Amino acid sequence: MAHIDDGGKNRSSNVEVNIVPFIDLMSVLIIFLLITAVWTQVSMIQIGSSVYGKKSSDDTAEPPPKIEIPFRLDVLPEGHRVIIGQNTVSIPKKDGNFNLVGLIVELKRIKNLYPDKVDAVVTMKDELEYVNLIDGMDALLSSGFPEISIATSGVE
Repeated sequence: MAHIDDGGKNRSSNVEVNIVPFIDLMSVLIIFLLITAVWTQVSMIQIGSSVYGKKSSDDTAEPPPKIEIPFRLDVLPEGHRVIIGQNTVSIPKKDGNFNLVGLIVELKRIKNLYPDKVDAVVTMKDELEYVNLIDGMDALLSSGFPEISIATSGVE
């Protein structure tokens, strides 16, 4: 409680100061301070070591290493589609079933072409059964591609 002097008269006034709005304001300001401190930290990430930030000494552009070539296996209702770089190979169904033997032969051929490649991305149409995705992943694993990712955006 605060005491207010009223000029020498013998009455005293008691006034309570409501500090709740002040506490609310300070809590909001502290939240903004913390948020801006985090974003300033994120904006200070060094990008000078980026591959794109460097200028090459020669004008010729080198092709990407074989290990960085994108490799994707699409599981489609009509069969499998293997995409490695710009090349696309379709492996149609045989007798109404997925041709897993033909898929493994094609994947081993790709492994022979790119022996350092260990990663692959698998996509699948939504209407297919989950076991078809697992069969594709098993074929990749048995062909020497242990780092398998599943794309959630679906088949292009």
